[in-house]
Amino acid sequence: MSDSHLSKLTFEELGLTSDVARGVEDAGFTFCTPIQAKTLPIALKGKDVAGQAQTGTGKTAAFLLAAFDYLYRRPSLPERRSNDPRCLILAPTRELAIQIHKDAELLGQNTDFTLGLAYGGTDYDKQRNQLAAGVDFLIGTPGRIIDYFKQGVFSFRGIQVMVLDEADRMFDLGFIKDIRYVMRRLPPPAQRLNMLFSATLSHRVMELAYEHMNDPELIRIEPEKVTADRVKQCIYFPSNTEKLPLLIGLLRRLDARRTLVFVNMKRDAEQVAAFLSVNGIQAEAMSGDVPQRKRQRMLKDFQTGSLPVLVGTDVASRGLHIPDVEYVVNYDLPQDAEDYVHRIGRTARAGATGNAVSFGCEHYVMTLPEIEEYIGMKLPVEAVEPELIAEDIKRPPRRERRPDARRGKGGPGGGRAGGGRRSGGGGQSRRGGQGQHPRGGGPAKS
Repeated sequence: MSDSHLSKLTFEELGLTSDVARGVEDAGFTFCTPIQAKTLPIALKGKDVAGQAQTGTGKTAAFLLAAFDYLYRRPSLPERRSNDPRCLILAPTRELAIQIHKDAELLGQNTDFTLGLAYGGTDYDKQRNQLAAGVDFLIGTPGRIIDYFKQGVFSFRGIQVMVLDEADRMFDLGFIKDIRYVMRRLPPPAQRLNMLFSATLSHRVMELAYEHMNDPELIRIEPEKVTADRVKQCIYFPSNTEKLPLLIGLLRRLDARRTLVFVNMKRDAEQVAAFLSVNGIQAEAMSGDVPQRKRQRMLKDFQTGSLPVLVGTDVASRGLHIPDVEYVVNYDLPQDAEDYVHRIGRTARAGATGNAVSFGCEHYVMTLPEIEEYIGMKLPVEAVEPELIAEDIKRPPRRERRPDARRGKGGPGGGRAGGGRRSGGGGQSRRGGQGQHPRGGGPAKS
């Protein structure tokens, strides 16, 4: 891993309290990342921060260290009951909440602070009992936290530190009403340390910051698009019928041990994973509908390398701490340019380099110009050579159709992989014309 992503500021220079500093040393950290170097000197003075930073830049350690140090130096608020939390950290996804909790355990191992998790999908009574007994740090997703709050399991009157992580994702997932519900029940902004982090400091994010924070200082560390500079990228232009055979052929050739395959629809995630599995490539699909225990097992298997391919929708593109991802494959080009950067950022964390392969298929190629404008470069084009196309593709066992299921579809992407029907009527795109990629190279093969 390269050290070029680090600043010249050391953690020792920050003057952290001794127990917090020992946690940093135990974690093996010496130099701050840019977001840490810019935000920690401000937050350690008790001033609010709104920071632009993507996942994998060290922002979690930044707000955790600031929170630990802030609470270490200050007594509890007089209004706080014994089981009320002192720090509230809100995350948009269960996976991100779990990862923040793990990082807090590591960095706070030499402190006396207790940590609690609250997220949906599992362990309802276990989480409730833990929080009822009292924790200093409450980390979780908005819905489950509000649920326990309304039951009177704890109150927010003792909150001295509030952290909102991935604020833009909160908007995307429709959590903003829940966020405002929580924030309006906290002590006044001037009585607490407030930290907000977001991949983009958009107008709606800044409105939230100024409404519920105490004159925060804005910190912008590198626009997200520079993440692409550390990723070797390329794009293929397959027809819909070539898409699955190309994916299978590439995965066989790459023999990658940690590959993330992104699709736009959760239904397609399940179909792609099924096709890969039946064709000898171990894969599983993760979307928002997968039960939490299964999701955690999948992520553990993927992190350890026992599951080589994880197929997911954009719910998997943020907040997941998955080190050493070898390849990201955009089986479907995302419909938002920022999502493209989030996806490929899974393979370029903390200064590492990575590889990203994209398919500009007939259905989703129209978003390519927007993506290239956003990242400031043209994606190198690779030819769809015949030797890359896997032959004799097996189909997974056919599931029994629901009465309202759409008819006439073949494999994922509407193609004919393994004997399914061709979609779109002879290579026609959804837009009604022949499937063309936007480089002026004529119609895509069909």
